[in-house]
Amino acid sequence: MNTNSTYTYQQMAQAIELLATTYRDRPTLAELASRANVSEFHFQRLFTEWAGVSPKKFSQYLTLEHARQQLRQGSPLADTAYDAGLSGTGRLHDLFVTLEGVTPGQFRQAGAGLRLQYGRFVSPFGDYVLGAINGKIAVLQFLDETGPSAESLLRAAWPEASLYHDPTALQPLADQIFRVTTADGQLQKPLSVLLRGSAFQLKVWEALLRIPEGRLVSYDQIAASIGQPTASRAVGTAIGNNPVGYLIPCHRVIKKTGLFGGYRWGADRKQAMVGWEAARTASGAD
Repeated sequence: MNTNSTYTYQQMAQAIELLATTYRDRPTLAELASRANVSEFHFQRLFTEWAGVSPKKFSQYLTLEHARQQLRQGSPLADTAYDAGLSGTGRLHDLFVTLEGVTPGQFRQAGAGLRLQYGRFVSPFGDYVLGAINGKIAVLQFLDETGPSAESLLRAAWPEASLYHDPTALQPLADQIFRVTTADGQLQKPLSVLLRGSAFQLKVWEALLRIPEGRLVSYDQIAASIGQPTASRAVGTAIGNNPVGYLIPCHRVIKKTGLFGGYRWGADRKQAMVGWEAARTASGAD
């Protein structure tokens, strides 16, 4: 991930907001470039490098009709074929991420006695804080200039854990998060995620891992997949409390009407993730 990633995302986010809110009016390249505060030529190049597709193609992934089509095509999560995605980015996320919950005692103790290493890193969707316990990802939360500090987010997730700022030790872990293959094209070893949550929350977060990249499902579909079809509101609360962004893909859950709805780390970031993944899946990018 190059050092300009965050700046590029910030530019793209402004354009994505315009695409998402005015796609029916088909904003021109000049309008998008103006929103990103760059020339038309530079914007077209930057956007295509970031998203892998043109702004026009990307905007198709943000339309209400595209979202509704995704919901209509969604098969029950538990029945998703595991062999559907063993190459490229079409693979299921739960082949890449393994989830583990803390013991009941550790849950009550809020991480007391545990060492939480952390660091700040850049991604295609802006800066984020990464926290790990015994080599397992315990926190991944995106950062904004006006939002909470990295340390406050870590302490909210693991109030009693001891914090150790050690980005150098975490760099190899961070390098794996936004790609699923190694330099020679082989699938990486699964990333391990350690979560502190209730039994219900863990069940919801496990269900999120069964949503393939590039697909969208509704809160109702998640509730049905865990055997509690009337619990969509509680499902929404659990999704909103997800402490590990992107890897536990709460951004792939939308309203049953096809509207994207809110996102813990900002609606623009959710739209960016949805479009970015749809483009990667459609193109077969690594």
